[in-house]
Amino acid sequence: MLRELLTIFRSGDPLASMGKDFTKMLALSRDLTLKAGVAYFGSEVDPEDRTRLFKKDVAINKLERKIRKRVIHHLSFPGNQPSVPYCLMLMSLVKDVERIGDYAKNLMEGVDLRGGAPPSDEIMGELAEIRTGVEETFAATADVFIQSDRERAIDLIDDSRSIAGRCDALVRRIAKSDYDARAATAAALGTRYYKRIGGHLLNVLTSVVMPLHKLDYYDEKHTMPEMPSGD
Repeated sequence: MLRELLTIFRSGDPLASMGKDFTKMLALSRDLTLKAGVAYFGSEVDPEDRTRLFKKDVAINKLERKIRKRVIHHLSFPGNQPSVPYCLMLMSLVKDVERIGDYAKNLMEGVDLRGGAPPSDEIMGELAEIRTGVEETFAATADVFIQSDRERAIDLIDDSRSIAGRCDALVRRIAKSDYDARAATAAALGTRYYKRIGGHLLNVLTSVVMPLHKLDYYDEKHTMPEMPSGD
């Protein structure tokens, strides 16, 4: 399914321009995530930086609406029914990327909740490692998606699931820490935001290995080189 969609993206089909917009969404959401991470692990957010990041989020939202509108327009014409599965996949994927932008923006707002630089301790050290894992996954996701690299996608999905588990464990550590209310809230929310960013990246990656009706779900049995028939 994904390989067929990518073939359409590279053709003169009307869906091709939607594919370009989706690629732009991925790039914008990645840049927003990286810059939000820098802000979160700092002591304050420059007002101009905040404005620039918010504008990126607005741009992501506009691209999502543009793609949705074009999908609906495309499907309104007779003869385009064969495109329905690909359009459904695209609608699902753009929602995941749009949500990444929202969580990245929320991550940056954690600086205001904390009111200063983050603690320098093992908890924040663990969160810094989680951040690195999410950012590395993001760096690889676009290429894996575009190349429909099944084996690499499976590796990244496994990494993402591991990161999610680390996030859950870290939240429990934060709950038992001696952080004050502001620091604990900012740390717990930051951890959850990174988990959700990683989760939506995982959803994008599942499009490489799962059939349409199982998009956003992953089962180890699909680590076989070829997709089982009838799933």
